[in-house]
Amino acid sequence: MLPALLLSTLISLPAFALDEEERTWPQLRDLTWMEKNYLSRQREFVDELAREKLGLQLRENQDDLTLLQRVINRGLIESSNSRKLQALGVVLGDQFVRDFNLEWRRYEDELGESTAACVKDTTHCLFPITMLSRRMEVGLMPNVEKIYTDASAMITPYLPKLPYSVQ
Repeated sequence: MLPALLLSTLISLPAFALDEEERTWPQLRDLTWMEKNYLSRQREFVDELAREKLGLQLRENQDDLTLLQRVINRGLIESSNSRKLQALGVVLGDQFVRDFNLEWRRYEDELGESTAACVKDTTHCLFPITMLSRRMEVGLMPNVEKIYTDASAMITPYLPKLPYSVQ
């Protein structure tokens, strides 16, 4: 029994263990429940921080970009706390999702795996979770509106075209 089980395991391994050269990159998948829950907790952190320190709250509209800028300008998150800095990026990503009808997906390529805001049914994605944190970790004070505008310009060519649009 054991030799047969071992043999069947060895025979089936090649089907699951594709060489990196044989894989097509990038690969996208839906977020798991745990990943969605993590994003929710990140949003809650930013909302609670803004309520406590600024007397503001997340509104799920363009005002959230101003809120993010105020959090950054006031230095409310230590530059060494990557997880909390990335929470700001989740809120930024939510704005891309709302404004451009993107969807949160898990993106994997040769370099690793990330959570991304992607154009539906494509591999065109933005990576907002680290757009602010990477700058802040090296002591920069990012301009949220400029980052949002620049990233918007990068993703716009890949958005679906409406019938009769002149885009």
